[in-house]
Amino acid sequence: MLEISARKVGQVAMMARELGRAEGELRAFIDRMSEDEQAELVAIMWIGRESFEAEDLAEAIRTAKAEATIPCADYLLGSPHLSDHLENGLDALGISAEDVENDLL
Repeated sequence: MLEISARKVGQVAMMARELGRAEGELRAFIDRMSEDEQAELVAIMWIGRESFEAEDLAEAIRTAKAEATIPCADYLLGSPHLSDHLENGLDALGISAEDVENDLL
């Protein structure tokens, strides 16, 4: 079970598409997350870009915690296609990214 809510992941994905105007807000949003939530967010992104399989979520989270050397927001914002990878990661975990984002609108 994830500590981070699908809603938070959806918010990050939506804000990532609007980086030109929302970067400061996105950084603050990620910085307010717990360490566990940040690691889970990174793990979901990794699953979405196919660095890990969905069934390896626990391993991806452990790896994200072990390899965290820079602030999470810096790492994520430096990742090309962040919103796509987060949406794909949610979908791979059986959570409809489209439904989550529609609920946020």
